[in-house]
Amino acid sequence: MTCKPQLMSKFLSGLTIALGGGAGFVAINLYKGNEKFYNSFVMPVLHATFDGESAHRLAINMAKYSLLPDFYSKMKDYKNLKSSLWTLEFNHPIGLAAGFDKDGEAVPGLSKLGFSFIEVGSVTPNPQSGNEKPRVFRLKNDEAIINRYGFNSAGHEAVRENLTKSLSNLKPTVVGLNLGKNKASVDSVDDYVAGLEAFGNSKFIDYFVINISSPNTPGLRNIQLKNHLEPFLDKILQTKAKLKITKPLLLKISPDLSEKEKEDIAELVIKSRPNGLKIDGLVVTNTTVSRPDLKSPEASETGGLSGQPLKNLSTQMIRDMHFLTKGSIPIIGAGGVSDGKDAYEKLRAGASLIQLYTALTYRGPSLVSTIVDELSHLISEDGFSSIEEIIGIDAEKATK
Repeated sequence: MTCKPQLMSKFLSGLTIALGGGAGFVAINLYKGNEKFYNSFVMPVLHATFDGESAHRLAINMAKYSLLPDFYSKMKDYKNLKSSLWTLEFNHPIGLAAGFDKDGEAVPGLSKLGFSFIEVGSVTPNPQSGNEKPRVFRLKNDEAIINRYGFNSAGHEAVRENLTKSLSNLKPTVVGLNLGKNKASVDSVDDYVAGLEAFGNSKFIDYFVINISSPNTPGLRNIQLKNHLEPFLDKILQTKAKLKITKPLLLKISPDLSEKEKEDIAELVIKSRPNGLKIDGLVVTNTTVSRPDLKSPEASETGGLSGQPLKNLSTQMIRDMHFLTKGSIPIIGAGGVSDGKDAYEKLRAGASLIQLYTALTYRGPSLVSTIVDELSHLISEDGFSSIEEIIGIDAEKATK
């Protein structure tokens, strides 16, 4: 792994060269988080200097060592974006999706970008390196990424240590934990049970996500099929009850499900079970294996596609799941969000919260504050006073 000084030296050298030696100008604008500077210079130089995975590692190190600009302190307090969900309070609905801070190294630093919540992971019981490199590909012509990381993870023990170290004195935001399975595991459900056992009553975790929809772990998506999913969920929920875990438990699903598979999942997540056992929410969606009208030469790479090409598929999935569950279960919407309009459409489709990731790698660290500001204005312009008023209204119209 490239160490922090080497990464930063290479990055700053590239910036300095690109800007004709203006090191002072670079430093000032990096520190102040100048939006135009990041979008016009920093992100292009970052992409020209580093491949996708190296840039990802650099961003984690910058967040880990508090080298990212502070947009949170500059953000306005938008009353029309506040919401309560489960037992949690959100200043606005925009969060960071799982897959960015895989090992829980950088939550305080990432929170400075303005996220209302951050999802760590996916985390596997035992450490594993994931798939062979290269495994991350930028599709610049499509503002998209294809990844086939394969649940690279430091494992439960290391992630628990990372979260304890970084959050013991400061827990600046709502934190979710996304649980995955080891590639070599024989019985998948045991890995998720182990995750609940390891983190179930952690004071640093506010909600859990069961990830059974990554396309990069062989056989994982088959758990979404009804004959597998029903006993799987029963055991997960029984474990939650046995451990007396009161925090929300969500299920992350694929955008590539058939209509029948969507119906089956909706039936199982809203199913009445003994002792009130239930799934508390859905994350809609993971990456897609489809390749909708891509323009970039990297489109032929295998793996999960995220970013702008996923946007419409994800929004339709949110609309479908909101309708199929009769609006009875909260949805975190993810996939292709890059501005306030994208977030607004997903809320209207049925999402209660929104996650992003890929757009951050193209549009820079000011993105969250920009989206939040745009979203607040869109809600006000349409005559609404809160996000609760708009959740699912397009899904409801589509059924009338």
